[in-house]
Amino acid sequence: MGNSKHLGLILLAPAGIFVFLFFLAPVVLTGVFGFTNMSTATGISGGAYMITDDTMRSLKGRYGEGELAQKLLQNLYVVDEAGLERALAAGADSAAIEELRRKHLGQSFDSRRALEKVIKKLDNRPANIRAIKKIAAEFERSVVNTRFESAADLLAAIEEFGIPLSDAQKAALAEVSYTGWVFTTQNFKTMVELPDTWRTMANTLFYVFTTLILFNTGFALVLSIATHYMAEAPAGFFRSMWLLPRITPPVLYVLMWKWLAWDNGFLDKLLVPLGFHARNWLLDTPTNAWVFVILINGIVGASMGMLIFSSAIKAIPKPLFYASEVDGAGRWQQIRHIILPQLRWPILFITSYQTLSLLTSFEYILLSTDGGPGGATEVWALSTYMKALNNYGGALQYGYGAALSLVLVVIGVTLSLIYLRLFNFNTLTESPKIEQ
Repeated sequence: MGNSKHLGLILLAPAGIFVFLFFLAPVVLTGVFGFTNMSTATGISGGAYMITDDTMRSLKGRYGEGELAQKLLQNLYVVDEAGLERALAAGADSAAIEELRRKHLGQSFDSRRALEKVIKKLDNRPANIRAIKKIAAEFERSVVNTRFESAADLLAAIEEFGIPLSDAQKAALAEVSYTGWVFTTQNFKTMVELPDTWRTMANTLFYVFTTLILFNTGFALVLSIATHYMAEAPAGFFRSMWLLPRITPPVLYVLMWKWLAWDNGFLDKLLVPLGFHARNWLLDTPTNAWVFVILINGIVGASMGMLIFSSAIKAIPKPLFYASEVDGAGRWQQIRHIILPQLRWPILFITSYQTLSLLTSFEYILLSTDGGPGGATEVWALSTYMKALNNYGGALQYGYGAALSLVLVVIGVTLSLIYLRLFNFNTLTESPKIEQ
């Protein structure tokens, strides 16, 4: 018996691995990344230390080190052995280079012009200005846009230029010059502060509950009950027709809606002769856009609910319907007292599943309106996709997108618990009273 238990665990191990890899791990990583500033600017594998215009603006704005920032952005000219060797290799006169070594080795200059003046005063100075400029160029030094693997390397390079740094300046430079990602709560602060966040949340709630009530649950119930009272052959044909939108590729399905709504589409062909102006019915106003978004998603969603509810109605014992007819019950009484009470569990499942599906799905909105017009139909999942994976500027915000996804996870879990409470889940799963 003990061996059988161990065998069962071994057989379930692959399933457990898949659950961990494709469900638990992504959720955990999303939560972790949501507390980082990871983006295309920082990369995902760590960062380096760099002096750039942006980091120096941060140094000036956050620490008041405007003078230091200006010095670091300038190019310095340092007479050192490496520069002297490069100048010789470039063809400079050896006598001029030796005199420059003897008189000015180790000196630094704020500009090329200052170094060129020194070279011109050499006893063995080059014969022309071009040669002087060529020698001066070999001593140019800069830390701007140079990657350093550690803060110590960056600070050492700065001190080589003769720029003294206090401990406070070193700490400030190490912080502002780091280009990698760090752990932070700024994503959630930004989320709360941006007005677009609240508009997107309002759009999401309107989209989810309107589509859910009108179509994914409501219209699905109507379809399943209507086909229940039809003859088997036409009922099966009718259900099959309603499945076509679900099995149609989303791109083709949305394209057919666009053919209907475009300014040269089917609607305009019908309405323009009646005096209406030609327009893109899909994007001309936010109201029209929402009508089409809900219709596009709702018709697909209703098909699944119809199948589940139809199967559940078929499972209801037929003697209950026969007995109700003997007692004089009409269709409405049968729906109210027999069908709907027996569908509490399927309704809970469809409501929970479709709520989570609508919360996280955005492909039909992306293909039809792309969140337009003017962001009027942009929902939370689409905003997450745009921020983290695809936008026109190319500056992807992985950490902020993960934070948005984490909010969706919290909302989904919360709504699921509310549904379980609302439908009294404990009574749905308790054993029949006859068995108690």
